[in-house]
Amino acid sequence: MSSVLITGASRGIGKATAIELAHRGHRVIATARRPETLAGLPVHQRLRLDVTDQDSVDQALRAAGRVDVLVSNAGATVRAPLESVPLAEVERLYQLNTIGALRVTQGMLPGMRERGSGRLVFVSSIQGRLVLPIIGPYGASKWALEALAETLAIETGHFGVKVSIVQPGAVATDGAEQAGAFFAQDDPYAPLLRQLGALRGEVITAEEVAAVVADTIERPDPPLRVPAGAAAERALRARKEAPEDEPFLPAGIDW
Repeated sequence: MSSVLITGASRGIGKATAIELAHRGHRVIATARRPETLAGLPVHQRLRLDVTDQDSVDQALRAAGRVDVLVSNAGATVRAPLESVPLAEVERLYQLNTIGALRVTQGMLPGMRERGSGRLVFVSSIQGRLVLPIIGPYGASKWALEALAETLAIETGHFGVKVSIVQPGAVATDGAEQAGAFFAQDDPYAPLLRQLGALRGEVITAEEVAAVVADTIERPDPPLRVPAGAAAERALRARKEAPEDEPFLPAGIDW
């Protein structure tokens, strides 16, 4: 069984993944910015790790010891039109969703490279391959994450490191409810916000995504991109089949 470190394990997909992997017999190191939120998880270690803080990352990786698999899951989202989204919010998402993932990866890779083995699993989204209105900053951070992950697959495959990107669609977690929303009174983009619910379609559970993550870790030769659930597969197929010379507007938006 593998030693697996999970970022953002206090709730949602990260928490479900920690439980799933522990039940499968893996040595799980659950991490979060506030380690007290990890209480009760059936894991080997519970550590403080803030992906936006280099000292925090360094301390956590020293405490974790050897790690065979990184599940890079920590992330956040926001609701706002690009015309008026506070740029500080965009920077915050990139620091957490993109740069934070790379920061932890950089701490892991030397050991993996020297051992000639390792797994990097990035929890992305279908929005790493397509865009949804009003969630543009989140999508942009996930597109950037997928670019980093695919580059890592090329650069590190020679050293025995395998990279996978798990791409859920709509997931039944509290992430959307916790997202900040930035709209003016009588905002001209408000009709798009009201239509976001129609885009969610088939919603899967965090436990279903966790099973996909665990299955990916346990596959001898995992693919680079792994859609999580039938709805994600359909959405990504539709994006792939759509013309590239015009914006792709998902079904369910009347604009």
